[in-house]
Amino acid sequence: MKEVLEAIAKSLVDNPDEVNVTEIINEDGTVTLELRVAPADMGKVIGKQGRIAKAIRTVVKAAASNENKKVSVDII
Repeated sequence: MKEVLEAIAKSLVDNPDEVNVTEIINEDGTVTLELRVAPADMGKVIGKQGRIAKAIRTVVKAAASNENKKVSVDII
């Protein structure tokens, strides 16, 4: 799922070298993916009214459900 999020983010931004995804495994077994992008690219990842961010979260959650995992995406 980390790779899926990284591929999506790199395709959206102008500075793909600054995309960084950190995977954190929580105590309850859920996974939190932290997405960091360049400040200039933040708007491209979030989108108008958060629509792109919501779509990214939906795709990552769908990929995680195939592996029976629970994932959340934080855009930092």
